Amino acid sequence: MASPSANLWVLLGLGIAGILLVTRKLKKAVREDFGAFVQRLQLLPPPQPPPPKAPHPLTGLTFAVSDVFDIEGYVTGFGHPDWARTHEAASRTSPVVAGLVEGGATCVGKTVVDEMAYSINGENKHYGTPTNPAAPARVPGGSSSGAAVAVSADLVDFSLGVDTIGGVRVPSAFCGILGFRSSHGLVANAGFIPVSPSLDTVGWFAKDPNILRRVGHILLQVPFAVQRTPRHMILADDCFQLLKIPTDRVSQVVIKATEKLFGRQLLKHENLEEYFNSNVPSLKTFNGWKSNGGSKYSSLRKLADVTLFLQRCEFKQNHEAWIDAEKPALDPLIQTQLHDVLEKMDTDTENCKLIRNEMRSAVNSLLKDDGILVIPTVADPPPKPGGRELHSEEYQNRASSLLSIASISGCCQ
Repeated sequence: MASPSANLWVLLGLGIAGILLVTRKLKKAVREDFGAFVQRLQLLPPPQPPPPKAPHPLTGLTFAVSDVFDIEGYVTGFGHPDWARTHEAASRTSPVVAGLVEGGATCVGKTVVDEMAYSINGENKHYGTPTNPAAPARVPGGSSSGAAVAVSADLVDFSLGVDTIGGVRVPSAFCGILGFRSSHGLVANAGFIPVSPSLDTVGWFAKDPNILRRVGHILLQVPFAVQRTPRHMILADDCFQLLKIPTDRVSQVVIKATEKLFGRQLLKHENLEEYFNSNVPSLKTFNGWKSNGGSKYSSLRKLADVTLFLQRCEFKQNHEAWIDAEKPALDPLIQTQLHDVLEKMDTDTENCKLIRNEMRSAVNSLLKDDGILVIPTVADPPPKPGGRELHSEEYQNRASSLLSIASISGCCQ
């Protein structure tokens, strides 16, 4: 699927859960819907056109949407009961949701998101953490946790989420399904609650790659066409070194599959650390709130800092007034992180824009037309609910270093 410039700049993220974790018998009682839904509803598609016209492209499919998308007559909950209590029902349905219904699919409900769609962990103390069908003793990943669980548990054919710094990519990896983050700006950012507008993108989940593709044709508004063969695939060797499992167990699968499908000549290798050091010079001057410009931080780590800084600044700008007025019971981690960005917002936000422009140019030069960059989606297998590593700086840095590549460059993944 194309980027905004019509080139196929694609970041292919590999989900560890789908490779490492096998579904086990549940050792505890699981709610019938795996805790995926916050609200059941039904939006029915229009009648089929009469022959000889073709039927709607998504006929017969069901889907769910993360509870950040507006649906007329329903309150958009944003993962927090105080938000739902203080906001009116939506006056119109999100164009993205409406387009899928017009395309023939039936919407059956809204799904759980992390508190204010802020985290990538998938836990929600207010509505409960959805059970990961692929690994019941592990978190499902967030922020679109319920949407991924609904697909993984075969409750719907596909689902919608929003990806800021991994909100679609992480839960798809943890739940062992397919997830697609669209290129930034290619699907209109309208009809859902923003987290960080310069990073937010609409994404979707499915088990069946054909369904993922059919949904993409509707949302991206591109014609059905013959699949294009990539001209080259680039394996980011240093990114695979971040994995907390033996690298060969993942990278060798990619290498063998690529050689089988396209031949050996298509696959190339790259060290992204060195490439970004040379091609994104503004990263060296980014101070963030921790690194203070120190050279000991890698370019990937700096990129993670840029992404997290942008997310926190823009989240604060969008929602600080509501937080100050309503004083909701927020996760302490959110409050701490919003306080951390306060002093450096103005100067570093401008530097972030320059870094983003350089990143887009660098990735464009690396992949050119029809290039695919292959990286792990996340470095770690899904942690256990409440696990200490979920909030550890090391775990978050490893995850953000990989997730930031698409978030800052604006690429699809």
